[in-house]
Amino acid sequence: MTIRRMRLPAAQRWWLLACLAGVPLSAVGAAYPPNTWLQVGPVVVGAGLGWWALRRWPMSNASVAWVGAFVLLHLFAARWTYSSVPYDAWGQAAFGFSIDKTLGFERNMFDRLVHFASGLCFARPLVEIGMRYGGLGRRMAILVMVLAVLAIGALYEIFEWTLTIGMSPEAADMYNGQQGDMFDAPKDMALALLGCLVPLAWHRWWFAGISAPPQPDRSRPDPSVS
Repeated sequence: MTIRRMRLPAAQRWWLLACLAGVPLSAVGAAYPPNTWLQVGPVVVGAGLGWWALRRWPMSNASVAWVGAFVLLHLFAARWTYSSVPYDAWGQAAFGFSIDKTLGFERNMFDRLVHFASGLCFARPLVEIGMRYGGLGRRMAILVMVLAVLAIGALYEIFEWTLTIGMSPEAADMYNGQQGDMFDAPKDMALALLGCLVPLAWHRWWFAGISAPPQPDRSRPDPSVS
């Protein structure tokens, strides 16, 4: 069976290039260099795989934009290893008050924001995959998306725990951002779940425009067919 490769829309190419451009910006001058490539290395691999996959299994510009936005947020947070993003200092400099004290936070909450964003940003892409390539109706695709967000979150937490077993305590804490909270993993998963549930309030708009993938022009031979 041959798979005809599509040309990526310009918007999707720009999102992939923006993610790649964010890698050196995140890596240069990183707050904790020993963990840098654990954070940004997967982005380099993922951008290459994304370019390859999107030509074979097209997705909407909206879904690619949501994934790209999450990757850029991840790279931004990785610059300070998530739990050290100095948003509170920025808030005090810009507005004259402490965000953490105002909201009653006792820890750096930026890593929580990223986990919430993971559910929010991947909701549409996962629903689109279910509808376009899984043959699911919208309601079933939404249900599968919610289950997928929980499963991916659990697998990531297990992977993170397994990876940090061989690290020094300092490197492990900087990488996983636990900040002394023994319930950090389930809280992260709960926020990802909350993030993917938010779009359900506007599901007609959030998941609008999902349709069958475009077909290549078969009237002309494609030299890239493999």
